[in-house]
Order: sequence, then structure tokens, then C-alpha cells
Amino acid sequence: MCFLFQKSYTVLKEEDILHRQEDDVTRVSTVLSITRVAASILLRHYNWSISKVHDAWFADEDAVRKSVGLLDKQVVQLSNARELTCGICFDTFPCDKIISAACGHPFCNTCWSGYISTTINDGPGCLMLRCPDPSCQAAVGQDMINLLAPGGDKDKYSRYLLRSYIEDNRKTKWCPAPGCEYAIDFAAGSGSFDVSCLCSHNFCWNCVEEAHRPVDCGTVTKWILKNSAESENMNWILANSKPCPKCKRPIEKNQGCMHMTCTPPCKFEFCWLCLGAWSDHGERTGGFYACNRYEAAKQEGAYDESERRREMAKNSLERYTHYYERWASNQSSRQKALADLHQMQTVHLEKLSDIHCTPESQLKFITEAWLQIVECRRVLKWTYAYGFYVHEHEQAKRQFFEYLQGEAESGLERLHQCAEKELQQFIAADGPSKEFDEFRTKLAGLTSVTKNYFENLVRALENGLADVDSHGACSKTTSSKNAVVSKGKGSKGKGGKIGGSSKNGDD
Repeated sequence: MCFLFQKSYTVLKEEDILHRQEDDVTRVSTVLSITRVAASILLRHYNWSISKVHDAWFADEDAVRKSVGLLDKQVVQLSNARELTCGICFDTFPCDKIISAACGHPFCNTCWSGYISTTINDGPGCLMLRCPDPSCQAAVGQDMINLLAPGGDKDKYSRYLLRSYIEDNRKTKWCPAPGCEYAIDFAAGSGSFDVSCLCSHNFCWNCVEEAHRPVDCGTVTKWILKNSAESENMNWILANSKPCPKCKRPIEKNQGCMHMTCTPPCKFEFCWLCLGAWSDHGERTGGFYACNRYEAAKQEGAYDESERRREMAKNSLERYTHYYERWASNQSSRQKALADLHQMQTVHLEKLSDIHCTPESQLKFITEAWLQIVECRRVLKWTYAYGFYVHEHEQAKRQFFEYLQGEAESGLERLHQCAEKELQQFIAADGPSKEFDEFRTKLAGLTSVTKNYFENLVRALENGLADVDSHGACSKTTSSKNAVVSKGKGSKGKGGKIGGSSKNGDD
């Protein structure tokens, strides 16, 4: 993919999870010299942490047995009678129809089956199943589930057990993509939280939102909340409407005339400018399209506060809109690039191979270019969320950030245009072209340069723009450019250069 960092996770299929689960049970069973059923109960209790099981067990085995429900001797001693009474239905049954957990409390097969089935259908709490006797805490293991539960309930129990291995373990999580059944085992202490599942979904291990490197999870959470919050609706109302002087409902002006009429049942008629009753207006107040009262009052300062609040709301809304539009545009561009990549891999590469008599293995530079575009669109999208939260007073950081973002964006636009537009002539060609080798060199070069731009941008943001010194100058190491940078310095991509556009949303 786009950036070099050590892969810090493993994608687990269902068979991988089952294999790991069985290995953990075997290890605990072997070390503690207990049955596999008892080892499974212990691991579930300690969230599948082998080290916690060992530490607790060797510190105080009796306390662990008591808390988990692993009894080493029966609480109830059964008589040698031919028949026993079930502790639930109180019917008498032959001894071979009575079953007990480790505690010895007797219950018939039917009552056991009903008790287990009800508990399983209540949810994952069945994994901590205890003896039906209210005074007993003896654990009920998977051996009794397999013996007494109906077939469908056994499958449910096994599914709960499998899911608990992932959900109760701090190092593992399910992929959040809808319908995906892969899990991720993540190595703590790695540099990046970005995870790419086998289902092709990319997400952040830490916050489980879509992958957003190099922007931190806190910024992403604030941005997503802002995009869905009512605050922006309120800002729009403040910026584009005024309250009716009588009923106070917000009114949007959608025509040129200053004569406003509130909706029923209010129907109050007033002047849009001064909010005074329309009956007090006429030729002497400036007519329909002007209001001398308003102009005079404004000069006296009567409307300064309300106008200031409205102007602030308008500026805030315009600034947010500026960043949101570019965030959303890069998101849609990324989705289109993903579709183009799929089309390239499934259709066009084979066609290009036939037209230009070139093995598909030698056309990997095209796939690499599209993968670069997809990843860079994702990074660029989140840099706009980052830019929205850069403080206005941090001018040096803002200028440095906008410079790096602008260079990266212009490089990406050149690469995207080359892969999207210039490639088409070779796909539509009737036969081999001498210019194809030149195109190969150009596309591979743009891919490499764009990668460098974005690596610089990612590195700078992850370092908190630390390369900006106390005087507001950029360090030479980060601003150093290779020969290709100066060639494209003046050109900007479709998103436009954002330097100078962060204030009040001016483009």
C-alpha cells in the first residue's frame, strides 16, 4: 500500500480462532493438571488470558476454585437408593435418569435440558452457567451442554464460546464490516492502528472507525459527531433566517422584497431589515426594498450585536462547509477509484496485455498506481478534518500544514489524471504503441513521487507538525524536495489550494 510501516496484526479466520482456542485450553489443562472442560471454564472467567489464569491459580488455588465454581469434591452425597427426587420438578426417577454437576445436586434429564436450553436462548450469559440449585455455585461445563442440550442449542453455545474468545480478549476484535466474520489479533505497541481485513475493509483498531491515519482518533470522533450534530443546523438557521418579531419562529427570506408575512396562525407582517411592523413602513421609510429606520439604527449601533452573532454563525458555517465539501469530495473520489481499480484488475489488464503483447505481470505498475491513488485519497480526505481543527492562532503550523497538503494534493491529481485519462488511449488502441513504454515510465514516476509527498505529509502530522520552530519557520529537512517537486509547485488539484482559505471559508 501507500506507506511503509510494520504490519502489527494478524487476520483470523474461524478455523484459526478455533485452533488458537483449543491450543490455549490444552496449555492450561496441561500446566494445571485439570480437565479440558475445567481449563475452558477458567479461561472464560479470566477473559482467555493464560497468564492471568496461571497467576491466580498458583497464588491461591482454593480461592480460584471457589470463585469460578470448580469444586474438587461433591457438596451433596447421593444415597444408594434405586430412585432419586429431582430438585426442580420433585418427581422421582431411576438413578440412570438423574444427572448432577460436580456439586452432586440431583436433577432429571428433562429439567436439565429445559434449564440449559432456556439459559442458552437468553444469550452469552450461558457461558457462565451454574448449577440450578439457588444455593450452589458449581460451574456447568461444555461436557454437560453437549450431553443434554438440543442440537440447535449446542450450535448456539459453540458460537457464543467462539465469539467470547475474541470479544473478551483485549488483543482481538471482530472486523466491524457488515457481514464479515474475520477477527483481528493486534500486537500492542505498534506505530499504526490501521488494519486491513481480508474482506477489504480498512478500519482503525483503536476506535473501530474507518482507517484514518495520520489523524488521531479524537479528531475523527469530533469530526464525525460534528457532521451528524444538530449544531450545524442551528448555525444555518442563525446565518440564514431571522425570528418573527411576534411568535419568534425562524423565517428564511426567499424573495427580494423586504415585506415578510409569517406563516399561519401568526400571519404577522413585518420588515426583514428592522423587524418592525410593516404597517409602520411606507415611502417615508424607504419603500419596499430599503429601510431608513434600519440604516439609521445600524449607524447608532442598535443592531451591532445581533448582526455580529449572525455574521459569526455565517462565517462558522462557511468555514465548516469548505472543509466538509473537500472531505466528502475525496471520499467520493476514493470510491470511484476503488471501482476503477476493480475494473482494471478484472477487465482492462487482460485487454492491455493482449493489445500490447505484454505479460500481465509486467503491468503491475498500473495496479500499483491505482492502489496508491485509493490510499492517498483516504489520507487526503482526513487531512481536511485535521485542518478544520488546527487553531486559528497557530499560523505557522497552519501554513506549514497547508503547504504539505497542497503539494501532496497536486501530486495526487497529476497521478490520478494520468491513470484515469492518459491510460484510456492505450486501452482503446488497435495495436501496440511505441508510446506505451514512455507512459509506463511516467506513471511509475508519478506513483513514486506521490508516495513521497504523502509520506512527508503523514510523518509531519503524526509528529504534530513539530518541524515548525518557535519562529514559525519550517525546518529544512521536511521542506526539502526532490527534483520533481519544483516542476509541479504551481499546479493545484481539483480541491484547490487551501492556503488562505481556512478563514471564513473563502475559497
